[in-house]
Amino acid sequence: MQRILVLNPKGGSGKTTIATNLASHFALAGEAPVLMDYDVQGSSSHWVRKRDPTQAHVNLVTVFERKALAIRTFQARVPEGTGRVIIDTPAALEAYDMPALARSADKILVPVLPSEYDIHACSRCVQNLLLVAKVRRSDNRLGVVANRVRRHTLSSQSLLRFLGTLGIPIVATLRDSQNYVHAAEAGLGLEEMNAHRVAEDLAQWQPLFDWLDASSSSRRAGGKTA
Repeated sequence: MQRILVLNPKGGSGKTTIATNLASHFALAGEAPVLMDYDVQGSSSHWVRKRDPTQAHVNLVTVFERKALAIRTFQARVPEGTGRVIIDTPAALEAYDMPALARSADKILVPVLPSEYDIHACSRCVQNLLLVAKVRRSDNRLGVVANRVRRHTLSSQSLLRFLGTLGIPIVATLRDSQNYVHAAEAGLGLEEMNAHRVAEDLAQWQPLFDWLDASSSSRRAGGKTA
């Protein structure tokens, strides 16, 4: 079982978009994913509940509804046979909460938008993951997703320059697309929409899928279990 943590204390960075599209992708792949919603806004939960019963099934755990909330990270029972657990974390997460969340994660994704404020928030988030949560770069657990990028704009170029200084892989660069809005409204992932319409967006997700799958495959080959 691979546990994927989507984390950035900055609200509006695209955590739920990434979490729900990962859940859809792994559901279609037959990996029986669990989507754990730690955000009191409940956006991931709302997305799951909008899905049609005929669609690939995504199991939902609404952690924010439980008194013991986030810091018992993956202790909620997940169904037998679960291949991936995707965790959508809340905004305004404090640095001292990160170690418990990060400790059991196989992969940590930090989405960031191309604005000065978001770049600053991402810098602090990565610093806290490295220094407070003790996530090591050499473990290849931590990746950044450049989100809502508009090609050739100064803000996007500034974002990519900043990300290049972190020493952390940029595992995906996702364009600013209304397809994400339409998918969220319908309880869908991009892969469940018209293939021609979302072809450009899906191509941008492939490096992220490859990064996650390479890690999962290497653990299986090494005989490690979750």
